[in-house]
Amino acid sequence: MPVAATPEVGAGGPEGKAAVWKVAWASAIGSTIEWYDFFLYGTAAATVFDKQFFPSLNPTLGTIAAFSTLTVGFLARPLGGVVFGHFGDKIGRRNTLIVSLLLMGVATTLIGALPTYATAGIWAPLLLVMLRLVQGIGLGGEWGGAVVLTLEHAPNARRGFFGSFPQLGTPAGLILANGAFLGTNALMSNATFASWGWRIPFLASVVLVALGLYLRLHIQESPVFADLVKHKRPQRQPAIEIVTHHWKPVLHATLVIVGNSTAAYIFMVYVLSYGVQHQHLGKSFMLAAVIAGSVVWLVSVPFWAVVGDRVGLRPVFAYGSAIRLVWCLVFFPIVDTGNKPLIFGFMISMGLVLSMTNAPIGTLTAGFFPASVRYSGTSIAYQIGSLLGGGITPLVAASLYAATDTSWSVTGYVVAVSVISLLASIAIKTDVPTSRVPAPEATAPIAG
Repeated sequence: MPVAATPEVGAGGPEGKAAVWKVAWASAIGSTIEWYDFFLYGTAAATVFDKQFFPSLNPTLGTIAAFSTLTVGFLARPLGGVVFGHFGDKIGRRNTLIVSLLLMGVATTLIGALPTYATAGIWAPLLLVMLRLVQGIGLGGEWGGAVVLTLEHAPNARRGFFGSFPQLGTPAGLILANGAFLGTNALMSNATFASWGWRIPFLASVVLVALGLYLRLHIQESPVFADLVKHKRPQRQPAIEIVTHHWKPVLHATLVIVGNSTAAYIFMVYVLSYGVQHQHLGKSFMLAAVIAGSVVWLVSVPFWAVVGDRVGLRPVFAYGSAIRLVWCLVFFPIVDTGNKPLIFGFMISMGLVLSMTNAPIGTLTAGFFPASVRYSGTSIAYQIGSLLGGGITPLVAASLYAATDTSWSVTGYVVAVSVISLLASIAIKTDVPTSRVPAPEATAPIAG
């Protein structure tokens, strides 16, 4: 099928290169802020919310209830992907991302001001759930838009590298969220932190959001979308187009994503409550171990992205998925040893494992869809995969352990999901999209 070629985006001299870097950093920092907001909730759900919002339940049931509210945010993320994907493909990537960031920031700040169950009774958890829904809708439009905007500015030869910048937001946001909780907790007694200190990281979000908004207001719209507008070809109903003509790529991309999300949320969220409640490793130790692993994750993402540009993103992702499967198999047996140096070292190794699949996943997912529905397709697939992976994993893990009293049941679940995802990753056919605009009659994904 013919393709109308345009010059490589971002390759046109110093000004073009500067614009690419500006968009890449704006996407990375904005994504970091959104993930900081989202992970604050996950950290609080694992360490604080059971006592503040579900005090009448025993510790195990309180944790399950807290993780249930965590899952609510994931239920809203596909809706956010549809809504923001619609406007991102119809009116532009940049302005849509600005709104998603603002929505997330307002919800997170309000969580920091919520009354607890002791003050407001049943209204406290209800308001918590409502704000979690708003968080989920906001994040539902963030990831896909950040990936697409950065990728569509990038030169063809470095699409993997620049496409990985939004991926930095996941470990960076996790580091900031856990660091905020760890630092705040260190500055006050446990009783003070449990009473009101936990609110500080949520309220501080307003400053970070202001920074993110400033950066996103000073970047350019995607040149690929600008060309679509020039040729009068933006989709009028992107979600309908996805459902009717691109449901197979959505399904495939979802299966690719679900394994990565499942493993990540076992590491980022569930292990915090598991290590503290069942292995008595201490909250500060578990937070420090997760932060250390996340630092390795953060710094190794660009490495794997560069490797992907040289040898192909698909093989990097497929090999990473296989290694991640082995990591999931031995994760809980190592945590169950109670050996802190061993656990800490293994958590650090996790950073290298997750970054191997995290670095290329955005660019690969975008490669499943043509430019006219790329925001919608990427967002919807990622958010469904995240719901089926990260969204239900902490809840399923806590429930399995409560029912079986052994971590092997959790291991079996994570490994089964990882096998499905590995098979889907091996079946990927399209490596990355080009920064070209398809001709009017083109409907297939744009091959690299």
